[in-house]
Amino acid sequence: MALEQQLNDKLTQAIKEKDARTADVVRMIKSRLGERRTAKGFSGTVDDALVLDVIGAYRKQLQKALVEFEKVGERGAAHVAQLHFELEFCERYLPKGMDEAALRALVRERLDALKIADAKQVGRLVGDVMKTHKGQVDAAEVKRVAEEMLKG
Repeated sequence: MALEQQLNDKLTQAIKEKDARTADVVRMIKSRLGERRTAKGFSGTVDDALVLDVIGAYRKQLQKALVEFEKVGERGAAHVAQLHFELEFCERYLPKGMDEAALRALVRERLDALKIADAKQVGRLVGDVMKTHKGQVDAAEVKRVAEEMLKG
């Protein structure tokens, strides 16, 4: 079953069960999917890859917001709980990322293959890794690991 249809079914189920939190998350994802579908220049079809891309972008935004609300402390506690719920919901649909050891092995292999020895060329490495492993790794993590390896 297509991911978009799964989301539609999940929304219907959440509404029937009066699960407002789940319904809100699904509505937000569907809203962002609609924005992407009607964006200027978009002429493709809505497939699972596009849905995963939208969910991944939403997850990334939630992670940034979570950091901000955690800084606020008690005043942001209710929002923090909701953000954790939304993050968990998004992660159910996204492919599992690489663990630290696999990421380090990948970065080491690509550093050697591209013959990169200077930290100024990390952007080239990140671009190369993201082309082949999009959705499995986070660009910021690739950059962090590569910079660590090039320093020491």
